[in-house]
Amino acid sequence: MPDCDLLIRNATVIDGTGAARQTAEVAIRGDRIAAVGKLGNASAAEEIDAAGLALAPGFIDTHAHDDLALLNTPLMEPKISQGVTCVINGNCGLSIAPLPTPKAPPAPLDLLSPDAADFFPSVAACFAAREARPAALNSAQLVGHTTLRLAHMDDLDRPASEREIAAMRASLETALQEGAIGLSTGTYYPPAAAAPTEEVIALAEALRCHGGIHATHMRDEADGVLDAIEETGRIGRAAGVPCVISHHKCNGLANHGRSVETLALIDRLAETQELGLDAYPYAASSTTLSIDKVKAASRTIVSWSRPHPEHAGRDLDDVAQEMGVSIEAAVAALSPAGGIFFSMAEEDVRRILAHERTMIGSDGLPADPHPHPRLWGAFARVLGHYARDEGLFSLEEAVRKMTALPAARYGLTGRGRVHEGYFADLVLFDPATIADAATYDAPAAPARGIEMVIVNGQPVWRDGAPTGRTPGRVLKNAATHAL
Repeated sequence: MPDCDLLIRNATVIDGTGAARQTAEVAIRGDRIAAVGKLGNASAAEEIDAAGLALAPGFIDTHAHDDLALLNTPLMEPKISQGVTCVINGNCGLSIAPLPTPKAPPAPLDLLSPDAADFFPSVAACFAAREARPAALNSAQLVGHTTLRLAHMDDLDRPASEREIAAMRASLETALQEGAIGLSTGTYYPPAAAAPTEEVIALAEALRCHGGIHATHMRDEADGVLDAIEETGRIGRAAGVPCVISHHKCNGLANHGRSVETLALIDRLAETQELGLDAYPYAASSTTLSIDKVKAASRTIVSWSRPHPEHAGRDLDDVAQEMGVSIEAAVAALSPAGGIFFSMAEEDVRRILAHERTMIGSDGLPADPHPHPRLWGAFARVLGHYARDEGLFSLEEAVRKMTALPAARYGLTGRGRVHEGYFADLVLFDPATIADAATYDAPAAPARGIEMVIVNGQPVWRDGAPTGRTPGRVLKNAATHAL
């Protein structure tokens, strides 16, 4: 009998910790890494000669909106094709559960689905569906504040009452017991903008005894970004919980260069509390279309439009000119719609990506007909463009930002490292050719240079295509469930 199921020989192992790469062999037995090192006498059912290739832990997408995609498109090609083996869903206050009574989802909750029937009454029901029809990669789930508000409030344009806060908190606590890993907020968006800081603190306090985390699309990423960071710090301190600033940016032409200030403030707050951040490697954002976002950007691409789907992928300026109307009128005619907004400075993107606390999140929107290229390209772009071509950081540091750092931040025990006994979530890639192929014009393109992706010991991407296997698991709150 062979010693293991799969033996990868002569690989350049980048273990996820930031340590220097080394040539080694990695043996996989079942869903675990059985051994790492010089394994000359080992035998396996299959051996792979990985000379010239890098072997890293599978990448963890800390900021995903794949809540429904896991069920609708379980092969998850946009993610596995770039080496992602785990997605963290429910970000920006938007989650597919819990919504006990079906209600029409308001924007931007409708980015997950416009159909109330696609939402789940509980996190347990959502997990049961995912376990019954597993995906190609692992997933963890945050509970969205906006979803909680929709479930327990009749009017979202005001602060929640004490009774409503109590109901939301009870719902959150149940979700945490069922395996959710934390709470996300999106006070930037209208359905949660009326929530005062105290409302969020009252909910975040429920996280403490469950080991949960608070991830936030902050109230302001533009002129008031410093105040928003201070608010995030206050929530974390008052609730006694770790926080993550989602897709950190300095948005709008007037705020270019302000990452010097924002990162200094984050560092100061992090001296006395747990505070992290994630980012995507692009100078354009993507969300619902509005005239305010358009005015803050130098260019806008329409990513989807419900009344005019034919304009997806086109520049808003061209659409307005063709319609013979103003930009304001074009936005109104296209809405509800989504957009890609060129509103950040490359210098800020680089500075934020290079920060030692920054993790990588795609923030991709899989339901968009013409998505931002980050959905298919974010992780390959960090490895190829920023690490190899630009030298912004080492390949080892790039991998750390995608693996061991988020695994530790989100409590994903046994993942994020190439280490004996850890789960065999691995990606084999060519460091000389790894690159993002997705562009703003053609966003649905697999990355180049990804040779193989392994999830829980099973290859899910090989020879430039999915294998069809779906070994992904629901990763539940470590405080109440064994991972």
